[in-house]
Amino acid sequence: MDSKILMTVFLSFVPVLLLLSSTEVHVEYGAYNKTCPQAEQIVYGEMVNILATSPDLAGALLRLHYVDCFVRGCEASILLNSTADNKAEKDAELNKDVRGYEVIDRIKAKLEEACPGIVSCADIIALTARDSIRLSNGPNILIGTGRRDGNGSSASDVPLNLPSASANITLLLKLFDKYNLTAQDLVVLSGAHTIGKAHCYSFSDRLYNYNGNGSSDPRLDANYQTVLKQQCIPNNVTSLVGLDANNATAFDLGYYSGLSQKKGLLTSDVALLDDTTTNAYVLLQANNTSTGQFFADFTKSLMSMGKIGALTHGKGEIRKQCSVLNPAPPPAPTPSPAPKSASPEMRSAFSSVLSACVVLSYFFLQFY
Repeated sequence: MDSKILMTVFLSFVPVLLLLSSTEVHVEYGAYNKTCPQAEQIVYGEMVNILATSPDLAGALLRLHYVDCFVRGCEASILLNSTADNKAEKDAELNKDVRGYEVIDRIKAKLEEACPGIVSCADIIALTARDSIRLSNGPNILIGTGRRDGNGSSASDVPLNLPSASANITLLLKLFDKYNLTAQDLVVLSGAHTIGKAHCYSFSDRLYNYNGNGSSDPRLDANYQTVLKQQCIPNNVTSLVGLDANNATAFDLGYYSGLSQKKGLLTSDVALLDDTTTNAYVLLQANNTSTGQFFADFTKSLMSMGKIGALTHGKGEIRKQCSVLNPAPPPAPTPSPAPKSASPEMRSAFSSVLSACVVLSYFFLQFY
């Protein structure tokens, strides 16, 4: 074949090769089917027991997945402890009320017994989030696995990537767009607030000092305000309140119904009413009689979120303990230096000496 034709054929494949290299699959279904086939069942079994005694942890574990993915990607940086010279994400101000770390550690220990060094902490976070939804009467979502764990965590990354409970719609949309998530993804994933709880300090300003004027937020139903004030006296920093005013333990449409009735708990919840797309979705689901569409939409958005910054293809590591990095491997032994070759001058001198020895040997044999 002519060389020009060969070159043309090769160049025609270059764009395809580049596309394949830039869109490598981040996660896959059943990534542990061969290496730890019982992994997902172990996680589910533990979650059944945990939520049977602490059902409010379902929302906490779902949130843990979200805060992990939005800072550095879904690679378990939220689990790492601070060190003497580094303040980690979990100790950032915005994450001070994140819960569920002990659940991840418990499940990790079980998985290490069954399959040492195989299942990542990042995947455990994703699987516990999925099972939290399923065990709260939500959809049974088939999620991908195969994530690996990152090797860093910094509290300074948190405020740049996570919204506070008082975030407005502009900031929320901007943060989601940063990860190629749409307004639809924002309002759908916010539906996770149909389960779980929030601390009183997350919304107390709406009860006692809205906009700093000492009054209550007018977008908060008066009767609901009364209920909340009974649960959250001023300066209460310990009490928890359900995010869904209707039922904070069932994964359903109650969150959207509450928003449409001026019973959104957080300022960031109410912000969804300030955008045409998100407001329309809130009203649609608030008046829906079936969870089918919401479940389908949530499944799609959760899968998109779960791929953010995922480490695969040998990147990262599989931590032995989720709260600390693996010890650094010992340095490779230094190879012995190769013997230096003799210089031309040394080789010439050696050759002369050898020749002289040969001559002397000849004379020695002749005369003796």
